[in-house]
Amino acid sequence: MNIAVTYENGNVFQHFGHTEQFKIYSVDDGKVVGSQVVDTNGSGHGALAGFLQEHSVDTLICGGIGLGAQMALAEAGIKLYGGVRGNADEAVNALLAGNLAYDPDAKCDHHSHEEGHECGHGDHECRHGNCHD
Repeated sequence: MNIAVTYENGNVFQHFGHTEQFKIYSVDDGKVVGSQVVDTNGSGHGALAGFLQEHSVDTLICGGIGLGAQMALAEAGIKLYGGVRGNADEAVNALLAGNLAYDPDAKCDHHSHEEGHECGHGDHECRHGNCHD
């Protein structure tokens, strides 16, 4: 089993589509037996699901993630744990222990706001999801 975490400075990076690195953990018999940090080399959004497939990843831990990326991961057979914050190593250990705090409805839906759509919250910045924090 290989678990990938969107990775930045030891923590779970909060925007899947803009992640520059994943930390990929090799898991055997419920324990981490190795890990490596890999660069995405500029791959973004939909291409990242293929990138993870190439690295034999079957589980992803991340912060905010858009619906299109969620669908691409589902099509690739990669189980998603979104809305996760904090230390990447601790998140993987929590997942393996069965007590990872995650949000099954984690979304990064700022893309529609960038294209000029209104979020209906007046003139302040719309902060839905976890990707703007």
